[in-house]
Amino acid sequence: MVNKTILENGIRVISEEIDHVRSVSIGAWVEGGSRHENGLNNGAAHFIEHMLFKGTKRRSAFDIASAIDSVGGVMNAATGKENTSFYVKIPDYHLELAVDLLADLFTGSCFDETEIGRERSVILQEIRMVEDTPDDLVFDHLQSTAFADQAVGRSILGTPATVRSFDGKRLQLSSR
Repeated sequence: MVNKTILENGIRVISEEIDHVRSVSIGAWVEGGSRHENGLNNGAAHFIEHMLFKGTKRRSAFDIASAIDSVGGVMNAATGKENTSFYVKIPDYHLELAVDLLADLFTGSCFDETEIGRERSVILQEIRMVEDTPDDLVFDHLQSTAFADQAVGRSILGTPATVRSFDGKRLQLSSR
């Protein structure tokens, strides 16, 4: 049976227990995707998604990856038009670690300028990869034509110009 619980702070928790499964999947969906951006901050949600994995006040990027890898888990994220999702799949006896890691990403991320510069290069490469993938390129062109001058018509990745313009302060302001 699927259960929905709304916490006092408004966070919605959806849960389902499956007796014969020895793993747990947890996720967080943020109501913030490219649809919530304007032409000046297009790509910010995607950039922020990347940056949350680049270190917190308590953990380096290596510590985050190692914590999950060392227990056979998986942690990832995805940005869409409507929301950005983060998830952890881990053996059930490490649930506390999964919750702690996700909470740390959301409450303690650092947005270090050196890491922002490195991640900027990664995202610019992602943008170039779309240009080399015909089905992605056609989809983006269709969206920009059908929804010209609207947020849903813009790429989730942003443009090279917007991605180059982001710094720690702008990304942190966009994340609120």
